[in-house]
Amino acid sequence: MLILLSGLGLMFSLIIAVGAQNVYVLRQGLRREHVLPVVLICAASDAALVLAGTAGLGYLVKTLPWLIVVARWAGAVSLVVYGILAARRAWGSAGEALVADTAEGAADAAAAGGTATLTRTAPLAPVILATLAFTWLNPNVYLDTVLLIGGIAATHGDDRWLFAAGAITASVAWFFALGYGARHLGRWLRTPRAWRILDTVIAALLVVMGIGLVLPVFVG
Repeated sequence: MLILLSGLGLMFSLIIAVGAQNVYVLRQGLRREHVLPVVLICAASDAALVLAGTAGLGYLVKTLPWLIVVARWAGAVSLVVYGILAARRAWGSAGEALVADTAEGAADAAAAGGTATLTRTAPLAPVILATLAFTWLNPNVYLDTVLLIGGIAATHGDDRWLFAAGAITASVAWFFALGYGARHLGRWLRTPRAWRILDTVIAALLVVMGIGLVLPVFVG
């Protein structure tokens, strides 16, 4: 159960970060426009990438056991670096502009959501293409799911699939919550301060998890 929760917590820490994909899902949810296809594509894409990373790196670990050590340290460093980047995004001068732009996008979507049901629904095909682009053309998604999640899952040996299941569960829960709970989330995420607090929490979680990943090496 602890391994399942570890995968769940790590994926939540990575997926909640401010990004174009999340803002797009939020917009679709606020507009109540093709929400189910959007969240299914995002969740299924993450699941496929997590499984690919877990399977591929798991096979390599069986062949080359020393990769566990490399994966452990690489995962820890990546988590700490991501945490630092999240903190800079929340409080740095460059990050302030990104946070402000993201909040503005959420506010615009919230404002449009009130009249979305009175306007003509956009065709499904362009929405699907946009969702695929936001997901598969983002290089960070491969770092997060295939390399980071897959690498850390490999450190759990035979229980790596339980870790992967936790990560996939977090992805499904997040996208469905973001898409269908958008009307409730919109009012909280339309200010730069809200996104800044969110990124600060994410930064703290990532750093703590990164340290926890290599802590057994020193105390064990």
